[in-house]
Amino acid sequence: MKKHILSGIDRIDTVSHLLKGRRVGLMTNPTGINHQLQSTVDLLHSRFGLSALYAVEHGIRGDIQAGEHVESFVDPETGVPVYSAYGPSSRFTDEMLDAFDVLVFDIQDMGARFYTYIYSMGYALEACARAGKSMIVLDRVNPLGGVKRCGTILRPEFASFVGDYALPTQYGLTVGELAGYVKHFLQLDVDLTVVPLQGWTRDTLLDETDLPWVAPSPNLTNLEGALCYIGTCVFEGTNLSEGRGTTLPFQVMGAPFLDGAELERRMNALQLPGLHFRRTSFCPTFSKHQGVLCHGVQMHVTDRDRCNAFAGGLFLLQTARELAGEAFAWLGEKDFFIDKLLGTDELRTGRYDAAGLVQAYLEPVRAFGEQVKPYELYR
Repeated sequence: MKKHILSGIDRIDTVSHLLKGRRVGLMTNPTGINHQLQSTVDLLHSRFGLSALYAVEHGIRGDIQAGEHVESFVDPETGVPVYSAYGPSSRFTDEMLDAFDVLVFDIQDMGARFYTYIYSMGYALEACARAGKSMIVLDRVNPLGGVKRCGTILRPEFASFVGDYALPTQYGLTVGELAGYVKHFLQLDVDLTVVPLQGWTRDTLLDETDLPWVAPSPNLTNLEGALCYIGTCVFEGTNLSEGRGTTLPFQVMGAPFLDGAELERRMNALQLPGLHFRRTSFCPTFSKHQGVLCHGVQMHVTDRDRCNAFAGGLFLLQTARELAGEAFAWLGEKDFFIDKLLGTDELRTGRYDAAGLVQAYLEPVRAFGEQVKPYELYR
């Protein structure tokens, strides 16, 4: 039986006294819904009145592709001004700060360090601290659960909008827990309130709850893709397709110059726990290799408890690179995107191979888990 979960927005009455009579700003996107699938925008606007909306990557309505700037405009449904927190700058301007007394954040994150929503939240926290404004985070489940942590820890010299805090690739916190940690990590003097979940435990993934899946971005269409994303996002830093422009983004990867059958054979020979790799071919409708037949594999998660998707993605990248030979390329010249995604250049420069990189960060990731225990709100 699936667990009945109430998200922060379902428990908005617990903080109504912090909203009544104040100018309320809201940072959200299509994942901001209550248990009855009603929009947080509509709920807060009807109850308290919204003075401003703040759009992150992909926009308030989720109609903008990855990496495209979000423009400021007036929301035609509410008449409320929408300010872009994902345009030429991701930081709050004085005009954006002047539009509210209290800022509410309600966005479903993916539990991955390179997902930009957590930095939109963090930058908003910084802005509220600077301006003496209050912030309320309506908590949501971590779709990948709150137990497993893996990957690398971001090094400061590789900070960017796809990694700006010293987090593991899969960090195992809800957005509410992360907000408390970021407040501590950045030593912010800010009035932060987290409206906690009801009914969630750390070992629970989203499909084990009665919450619906609402795509947090156009290319994460299901939980299987989100599980794979922890590892396969690294292909964004290469000329190999990560499946954008297909029905299985981040689950399939390939290129016109790869041998899918050989890639399948080599990957399954590694016997990575909880993962299976099946040869496939696909033709992206947009993004890399648009309109060109690609050959590669689909990564299947066969055991969610045993698998390390981050390691699976690294081994897949290493093996595909070996097969591709001179046809393989890192994206970027001096500023390599793979270094930003991994938070280190140790893989690209050859200091570590896939196995070595995974091993090198086991202890730092374990230590992070101990460090964040005071900020965990759930058992």
